[in-house]
Amino acid sequence: MSELTELHVPMEVTRSVSAALLAACHAIQAGIYSTVLVGGIEKMTDRWDKIRDDLMLLEDPWSYYAGGTPETNHELMLRAYIKKYGITGESLDKLNVALAQIAVKNHAHATKNEYAQFQRKITVEQVLGARKAVNKPLGLYDFAPISDGASALILTSEAIAKKMTAQPIYVLGAASATDYLSFPTRNDLTHFVATRLAMGNALKMAGLTPVDIPIVEVYDQSTVMEMVSLEDLGFCEPGTAWKSIRGDCQDGGGYYEINGKKLFVNMNGGLKADGNPLGATGGAQIFEIFRQLRGEAGARQVKVDQVPPRFGCALEFEGFGTKAYVTILGRK
Repeated sequence: MSELTELHVPMEVTRSVSAALLAACHAIQAGIYSTVLVGGIEKMTDRWDKIRDDLMLLEDPWSYYAGGTPETNHELMLRAYIKKYGITGESLDKLNVALAQIAVKNHAHATKNEYAQFQRKITVEQVLGARKAVNKPLGLYDFAPISDGASALILTSEAIAKKMTAQPIYVLGAASATDYLSFPTRNDLTHFVATRLAMGNALKMAGLTPVDIPIVEVYDQSTVMEMVSLEDLGFCEPGTAWKSIRGDCQDGGGYYEINGKKLFVNMNGGLKADGNPLGATGGAQIFEIFRQLRGEAGARQVKVDQVPPRFGCALEFEGFGTKAYVTILGRK
């Protein structure tokens, strides 16, 4: 940066945009800086080989040498979830369809997102067929792709923001938490403890409850992760999120109905269809919530009582739930 601009501005390096945003918030609150640029970039198509890619994404060499891959963690979580909640027979069939609807919903949302990697619809039949082709509980359409991308956000003090716009969006709560590096060694394979802890702290900072938040961006590296994340964030009771998906997922009208209220999830297409360029992903998630709260999301704009939502939430992971970041945005 200094070589390009000769500005010699202070810089900090983090692994994710959400981590950088959290650090920026602390710096502004402490009065160290008044304005901070937060950005992320990833070029995942420049790859080494399958072995090194898997080791990097797994973060856990012990699992790799025992036969683990980034994909097997998701399948292990799904199998543990099914066993824990006693999902069998017709209920298991409905769960499998619900997971497929998550992928279909996110692809449909992405058709209305000019920045999305996959701007095309898919069907439940395609998702189920891809699983059958490999004889596994999750298939091609259940996972987010390899992506190249970049994102940037500007944070500033309230005083400066009010001079620039009549409708500033505030970071009301931001928190992170961690879990064991190795997924198979965790006490509960059906949920992400780090998500629960980070969400609890972020909600406390914001003075809100999950009921107050009608829109959320979650880290859907797989359809299972979207389902489980909604439970860990407190929107659904454990073991029930898959029962809540409603609407016309094929045409972009998919949502979750929880206690009679609509919850809109991954309106930009999620990692599944918007893309998952790792270090830049959190910025895209937070940017989507920002646009929704300002009423600037275009064809995929969510409205609550005929107006844009007042609060929104973004969840980003580092690793397979090894570290979770929750950011709550809102209008005052």
